[in-house]
Amino acid sequence: MGTDPVGRVGPASASGTRRGVLVIGAYYADLVFHGLSRPVRPGSEVFARGFELLPGGAFTPAMAMRRLGHDVVWSTDFGTDLFSAQVLAAARAEGLDDSGFRLHAVPVRSVTAALSSPADRAMVSYQDPVAERPLAQVLREHPARVAILPLLRYGEDVLAALEVAHGLGTRVFMDCQDVPCTLETPTVREILSRVDTFAPNADEALRLTGARSLDAAIDILAGLVDTLVVKRGSGGAVAVRDGLRCEIGSIPVEVVDTTAAGDCFAAGFLHAHLAGQSLFDCLATAVACGAAATTALGSSAAPDLAELPQWLARVPCPRTL
Repeated sequence: MGTDPVGRVGPASASGTRRGVLVIGAYYADLVFHGLSRPVRPGSEVFARGFELLPGGAFTPAMAMRRLGHDVVWSTDFGTDLFSAQVLAAARAEGLDDSGFRLHAVPVRSVTAALSSPADRAMVSYQDPVAERPLAQVLREHPARVAILPLLRYGEDVLAALEVAHGLGTRVFMDCQDVPCTLETPTVREILSRVDTFAPNADEALRLTGARSLDAAIDILAGLVDTLVVKRGSGGAVAVRDGLRCEIGSIPVEVVDTTAAGDCFAAGFLHAHLAGQSLFDCLATAVACGAAATTALGSSAAPDLAELPQWLARVPCPRTL
């Protein structure tokens, strides 16, 4: 058993056992307000038609990969609070390996209020501060084929950790999220050039690059990243690798909640990637999983292996450019 000065850690995988997927990131308890009658504006009150408290944050890609049959370790922190207890119980119910869980003797509240509409969602989040384990240490403790970083991380320590990942033969998938940085922020360009797959959405790609159009942003990022995947919501998605660009439209669905769509999209892409499938098939699987996730609240509709074929059958044909 590994130990930590602030709490108990599950059994470390320092035995050298190589796992399929390592997810590194905080849990969140998502307070999802859905069915809003109109947009929320300062000074106004809007009633939602429904409300749920659901597990979110890095729980979502970990759970989605597990449902698709992968061996998943999730490195995260839990405390003594109600939100930690709820998400920890959900993680164990999904069969996630708890060797990456660090349990603290104090509250570790991570909460997001999601104001969800069929078109998009707005979010307000809070997280209790907790001492973070060095990224390189986590990568060494839990060697895996793929590591998922659910948000853009930068800094010299991240650069060093990516070198550790490459030395271990671990491929790194990095999402973007609403991280306040640009390509001019120190180390960001270098980090993107070292990750294996980077997956911003369209707004994030524009903000990150400062480009005037999405096509221009895609060109800039594709010049930095080995594999670029850009999520366009109802416009589908684009992937670029080695000069090959493919586009796939979205699947028409009755959208209930978009909160978990991006993380389930990532899980679909990596599921196909780990099976050695083509860039087209990886993008198609990503679109299928992302669309499925929007048909229910939170990540509850993330597909499993039995459900995936019916979603793949609905994916539009890809276009190459």
